[in-house]
Amino acid sequence: MGLLSKTPEEKAAIAELKAADRRLNENSDRERRAGIRHETPEYQRLNAAANEAAAKVSWLRGGTKRGR
Repeated sequence: MGLLSKTPEEKAAIAELKAADRRLNENSDRERRAGIRHETPEYQRLNAAANEAAAKVSWLRGGTKRGR
């Protein structure tokens, strides 16, 4: 594999991160439109899921994982 190539596992982790971020952003938009200005339990759950997904993705690809 080349330096910029992604393994199937990395591709799956990136897709999981994008989906988790999308769910978090959609929920945030919904809550903002409803006038909610504090962190709800649903927001906290989705945020934790997004953080867990980001931990599996290299920081070069938008996650928080350092090194291989």
